[in-house]
Amino acid sequence: MDQIIIHVDMDAFYASVEIRDDPSLRGKPLIIGSLPHERGVVATCSYEARKYGVHSAMNIKDAYRLCPKGVYMHPNFDKYRAVSAQLHQIWNAYASALESVALDEAYLDVTEKAGSWENACKIARTIKQRTLEELGLTCSVGVAYSKTAAKTASEERKPDGYYEIPTAQDFVNLVIDRDVRVLYTVGAKTTEKLNGIGIRTVRDIQEKQSEVVRLLGKQGHWLTKLAFGMDDRRVSPYKPEDAKSISRELTFQADVEDYAFLKDVLLLLSISVERRASSVGLYGEGVTLKLTYSDMKSITRSKMVQKTRLAITIYEETVKLLEQVPRESVRLIGVGIYHLTGEGWKQLQLEGFFPDTESGKEEKTAAALEGLHQKYGLDFAGNLSRIFQGETLYKTVEYMRKHMNGGKTS
Repeated sequence: MDQIIIHVDMDAFYASVEIRDDPSLRGKPLIIGSLPHERGVVATCSYEARKYGVHSAMNIKDAYRLCPKGVYMHPNFDKYRAVSAQLHQIWNAYASALESVALDEAYLDVTEKAGSWENACKIARTIKQRTLEELGLTCSVGVAYSKTAAKTASEERKPDGYYEIPTAQDFVNLVIDRDVRVLYTVGAKTTEKLNGIGIRTVRDIQEKQSEVVRLLGKQGHWLTKLAFGMDDRRVSPYKPEDAKSISRELTFQADVEDYAFLKDVLLLLSISVERRASSVGLYGEGVTLKLTYSDMKSITRSKMVQKTRLAITIYEETVKLLEQVPRESVRLIGVGIYHLTGEGWKQLQLEGFFPDTESGKEEKTAAALEGLHQKYGLDFAGNLSRIFQGETLYKTVEYMRKHMNGGKTS
């Protein structure tokens, strides 16, 4: 066998962690995300909540309409990241290569370490057992000859499932009469296009290959291969430098019309982006500003800059971009850097020759934070590490919004 891949997918991860830590939540429809009176969406929910029609990415108010007696909680991402690190310790013990898809999901290449299909299946069952015994959580695991088949297998018996797809023919036998959405990369838009020419199942793709290619081009070629179980993609460990951008955004609980306040928020978001970029050793050659207005129209503005990850530079450039956009009520604001590289500018440390040195810019950041302290009465400089953990940044900005202009809200 060319390769053996295990796909691990935790069951309702955020909700399961919260239920594990608070057994009184067990059996209840638990919805993790925004609270019913807030703006936002469902991050995930327990299987009990799914029985009411609640699902990830659903508007929180729609979720509340479907499940008014549910238990609603904000996510605790610090806790979930800590549990994810424990999961990765288990996964890495068995994989020669590991490709994380999210905090709770990954592909494991076990070809070399297993040595045989039988041993790979034993590893998969061991991962399930260790996850339950060591972390008190369940996961669904698929073992297969390819990435597509492994993910399909892990979804076949959810939750707490286990399934094997040894060969391409086994995959085809399983999915041949299923909806086209069973295939990797087929989403709602692609499904609509395929349905428009009478293609609804995997069998239809097999029988109408030329029509699929004519309709979808390169993706069509890919889908016709998948329909016959062909997928030779390798497990590719994530590298920070593979990211296309690093960004941070916030949705306000009430629309904001005060653009001076938006500039204050830009500073905090820029610091958050700097911290993320520094943690992975990356710089950006461009900065970007994102706004969503009260009518849900979104715009993005960007510009090229010298390589940087410094907050004050990101802040100053995004402020310039903000000053050029239409002044309407703002629902969401975001900041990012793009064209990422691991190579930063190395400046000569000659006193007075380069007045805009990194240390000088850090001083400008500190001065800007002191300005926020004077304006809002919050110790930003002394609490930066805590502010950027979990949802504290969101709460901090909401406090600022409610107390700007002497307590008046926008």
